[in-house]
Amino acid sequence: MSKAIPEPVTKLIEAFSRLPGVGPKTASRLTYFLLRAPDELALSLSEALRELKEKTRFCSVCGNITVDDPCAVCSDPRRDRSMVAVVEEPLDLLAIERTASFTGLYHVLNGAISPINGIGPDDLRIGELVRRIDAGGIVEVIIATNPGQEGDATAMYIRRELQHKGVKITRLARGLPVGGDLEYVDSVTLLRALQGRSEL
Repeated sequence: MSKAIPEPVTKLIEAFSRLPGVGPKTASRLTYFLLRAPDELALSLSEALRELKEKTRFCSVCGNITVDDPCAVCSDPRRDRSMVAVVEEPLDLLAIERTASFTGLYHVLNGAISPINGIGPDDLRIGELVRRIDAGGIVEVIIATNPGQEGDATAMYIRRELQHKGVKITRLARGLPVGGDLEYVDSVTLLRALQGRSEL
């Protein structure tokens, strides 16, 4: 960066640039916004980041982000302990929770198999999932990885690992979005919608 920019500013721009989805322009805008913002805003952001790193951890059971271990979902006695939804990230867990229709437990992999990014099965929490199944009590594993090459590869690997464990293995259905027009739907989505059709 230019010598005209003070080092603390440059450091913050570089720090923001390392965040996913934040390019150099956005990083610069965020930095200059914080420079002009009231001190309380910058200090509260700093405090929130400190608390995030000090107080949060991953649940020892499911891998979700939590303050208490086990997390609120794993420790809830009302949850159906015979069903586990396997998701890639904690944000995927939140998306399912927003539906308020799934009452089972979760298993967060913290990623998906991606050879191009150097992520293999051993880099994910698949071994922990197998141990949960071996411990007993789980009847169905719902694979809720994202649709696409990486999510599909991860789903196939998990299915192969669990196929002789005596559990039912299902995958989230795929199909047409609500409010979508058939003429605008891609052929893969339309094919999967046809294959996953249900009786009226």
